[in-house]
Amino acid sequence: MNVGLHNWIKLLMLGCIWGASFMGVAVALEGYTPLTIAALRISLAAICLTTLVCITGPGLPAFNTAEGRIVWLCALLMGVFSNAVPFSLLSWGMTQVASGFAGVTMAVVPLFVLPLAHILIPGDRMSLRSTIGFCCGFVGVVVLIGLDAFASTGADLETLARLACVAAALCYAIGAIVTRLCPNTNMLSLSAAALLCGAVLILPIALVKEGFPSSAPMRPTFAVIALGLIPTALAQVMLVQVIRSAGPAFLSLVNYQVPVWSVIFGFALLAETLPSQLFIALALILGGLLITSTRRRTR
Repeated sequence: MNVGLHNWIKLLMLGCIWGASFMGVAVALEGYTPLTIAALRISLAAICLTTLVCITGPGLPAFNTAEGRIVWLCALLMGVFSNAVPFSLLSWGMTQVASGFAGVTMAVVPLFVLPLAHILIPGDRMSLRSTIGFCCGFVGVVVLIGLDAFASTGADLETLARLACVAAALCYAIGAIVTRLCPNTNMLSLSAAALLCGAVLILPIALVKEGFPSSAPMRPTFAVIALGLIPTALAQVMLVQVIRSAGPAFLSLVNYQVPVWSVIFGFALLAETLPSQLFIALALILGGLLITSTRRRTR
């Protein structure tokens, strides 16, 4: 599959956006609880995209045809596996484990996507080249984060939180497969429908479990708004475009970039020390991307 330069540009943008989102979640947790963060960012994104599709003309997908109902079923599954569940799991997990571990788990997404795509999507078959590329990229992420990310913090729920982060990675992989298998429809409408379904599901759960926020501190509130508009609303549109154009296996490569961008933002905005292993990790990650994306030459 010829992914095209525009998909590579979107992939780099998504890596940057999602890399910054970990910092945003950490700031949001200063004033809000995990389910509330997930519900607010998904709801804000759903309002933005639904308004946009209604104003620009496409509207939400139709429901009065068999294909339209399949699209809505896919949107529901995307709302569950690409938004509501992983956002909630990661937000809660980051209250118990180091953010470095959460970054490592995002690199597991390609390892989940690869066998799922091999089974469910014609043409996306596992090969020796792709397997080597994925492994190379994953090693690069581990080198970047360092083995200290796996050291126990002594938190009572740490083991469960680690499993929650891994489960979030699996959810993202399932959501990517569902997006690719969805019938052809307007991508912006599909994104809005997925977020709308996610909001309808997560809002009542957040209200029952955590209630209304007792306060709205400025810094965490700004972080929640930014999470809703950029890594949720904007990234959802880009995610759907890339998956439908280049496939879920290609999109899964973004998860190798997320830890890199997280380190860059921490160094540039939070004055954190740049790790000495950064350049080795970058070489491994970019090498994995190159190995995976290079088409086998024919005679």
